[in-house]
Amino acid sequence: MVDVLDAAPRHLRSGKVRDLYRLDDERLLLVASDRISAFDVVLPTLVPDKGRVLTGLSRHWFALTAAVGICRNHVLATASSDAELRGRVMVCRRTRVLPAEFVVRGFLAGSGTKEYLATGAICGIALAGGLREGDSLPEPILTPATKAETGHDQNIGFDTLVEIVGGDLAERCRAIALALYRFAAGRATGAGLILADTKFEFGVMESTGELLLIDEALTPDSSRFWDARTWKPGNAQPSFDKQYLRDWLETLDWDKTAPGPELPAEVVEGSRARYIEAFERLTGSTFDAYLRTDRLPTEAGAGTA
Repeated sequence: MVDVLDAAPRHLRSGKVRDLYRLDDERLLLVASDRISAFDVVLPTLVPDKGRVLTGLSRHWFALTAAVGICRNHVLATASSDAELRGRVMVCRRTRVLPAEFVVRGFLAGSGTKEYLATGAICGIALAGGLREGDSLPEPILTPATKAETGHDQNIGFDTLVEIVGGDLAERCRAIALALYRFAAGRATGAGLILADTKFEFGVMESTGELLLIDEALTPDSSRFWDARTWKPGNAQPSFDKQYLRDWLETLDWDKTAPGPELPAEVVEGSRARYIEAFERLTGSTFDAYLRTDRLPTEAGAGTA
């Protein structure tokens, strides 16, 4: 294995969860922290091992989707001899990141519900009348969004996406995003979970023009997973994302501006438990085994590139 610290990293920027470093002209280092955000505010309390869950699940899906030939991805290496970094880092190819998020929805939830109830459509895609929150859509749809540096991302129509990235690239991304969703939704079903919606990001290799899946993939931070046993359309569904945390925050007298409230121990542990349950059900591996070995069964022989 290639150790991620084979070059001196230079910090480029920090997002809500990940820290990005430059290794050289062709490689970046992504480090997933244990920070957690809600309502676009990074909260002052960490959720232990959250970064390892996000990295492990991304590695799991990157390996699987590359192995079945849906889309190559940006991962080059994941091994680190540094105890703090183990399980939470990826060395990645540098790409030209497309300035849009590719959200695929298979169920009516979140902002899609609000837009549907107001207009009968999501991102310009007309849907049948009478759908309830939590209902399955007739088929998965791509509902792209702009990537906002601050504040909320904004849903856009496919025509706007074409204006941003170009027609050929927009069509390629739509086809790949829908294929990724269908593949992952089928795997989730086998784990007793429903993949309601998810977002993907893509980058283009400047040297070859190849389109790569980048950032993270199919984690509780980028996706809405529901327990199939408790799924009951007609209202919001319990999920394995940050909804548990958001629900607790909504009970507070907080104006949703930084720095945000400290989280009590029970909320931290409840959040951590949901992340780990999602990891174990989706990967079929125990989280403890991942911590010990920094390896996932799905990566053996599959390759991530």
